[in-house]
Amino acid sequence: MFYIGCPMWGYKEWLGNFFPARTPANDFLRLYSQKLTTVEGNTVFYALPSAETVARWAQETPDSFRFCPKVLRSISHEGLLSQQKKETLAFIERMQGFGERLGPIFLQLPPSFGPSQIDQLQAWLDFWPEEVRLAVEVRHPDFYQEPQASALDQLLREHRAARVIMDTRPIRTGPPKEQKELQARERKPHLPVHISTTSDFAFVRYIGHPKMEVNEPLLDHWAQQLADWYKQGLTIYAFCHCPYEVHSPEICYQLYQRVRALIPLPTLNWQPEEPDAGPEQMRLF
Repeated sequence: MFYIGCPMWGYKEWLGNFFPARTPANDFLRLYSQKLTTVEGNTVFYALPSAETVARWAQETPDSFRFCPKVLRSISHEGLLSQQKKETLAFIERMQGFGERLGPIFLQLPPSFGPSQIDQLQAWLDFWPEEVRLAVEVRHPDFYQEPQASALDQLLREHRAARVIMDTRPIRTGPPKEQKELQARERKPHLPVHISTTSDFAFVRYIGHPKMEVNEPLLDHWAQQLADWYKQGLTIYAFCHCPYEVHSPEICYQLYQRVRALIPLPTLNWQPEEPDAGPEQMRLF
């Protein structure tokens, strides 16, 4: 399977292009899930939704849609990770309310979490239920150097967890002033792209540039990589961000079309239109 989506399902600047004008906010998820096939659950990172809310979100989406919720910040960023067993299992239980629509859960570790704390991650993974799929993102630069990179990959492989692959190159391209503005809006660490698969699925986060011509060569590269993994039998979860989120759905569409040119995939139920130049775009361009 190949899933593609954005970090959120509702954004006001999508009105008039990705969503029809005057779409009420309570229709955002339903319409989003008719156009894209997965979403990062960033909202869950800040607060645990009620069981009723999770059930309602699931009911608003097709059976084929997948939520990839981010582990609560209070678990990943506060205290010792290995001592969060009760909170972690309670979080998993709540997320299982998504039923078959639950994709991989997404653990994002803070930049301060380095290789010296890998025993904390191992202890946490030891009580993570194997049947619940998990992707792990690390942001400490030492995890991108050897031998720490391989040690982390092996740990994740032993637990059938994917290593999140993040590509921030697009927002580090172009004039210094433009780079500074993009990075201020999209606070992602400056880390190398670590291409590694440690499970039977790949979890890629592409941080796109608002100018499509900057993205094009990188999207071509990613399309080939994702198609190759798909041919090898991996399930793909690809997420496209942009510092100006008005562009994120179109980046998804462009990446998906490139992959679809290489492997048989169903068509998406929408085509991007030229968005009106809103205030965000005018500030940058």
